[in-house]
Amino acid sequence: QLQLVESGGGLVQPGGSLRLSCTGSGFPLGAYHIGWFRQAPGKEREGVSCISSSGGSTNYADSVKGRFTISRDNAKNTVYLQMNSLKPEDTAVYHCIPVVEKNNWPPIPIYNYWGQGTQVTVSS
Repeated sequence: QLQLVESGGGLVQPGGSLRLSCTGSGFPLGAYHIGWFRQAPGKEREGVSCISSSGGSTNYADSVKGRFTISRDNAKNTVYLQMNSLKPEDTAVYHCIPVVEKNNWPPIPIYNYWGQGTQVTVSS
């Protein structure tokens, strides 16, 4: 079981930006592909973006392409999700989790242990 902590969420107006962080605790985050997922009230959890262990390959849900950017700094044991041009439909709790390496889309968690997540609310 890996220890991952999400942060950076908050309340923003439509069109605003946030940067989420996913930080590992006591494990080599750089050895894993990492995915961001989100879940809004009344909706199923969905994959948002994922990044390879080296950072050389990234994927995005169609709904966020051109607006979100995933990146990582393995020296800091952290994966980021830069979210621009936010829309009300982006409102959700966002989670990060290790995902299967040899997979295109959608991202598949390697286990079912979810952290607390970070709340993103986009509202005018």
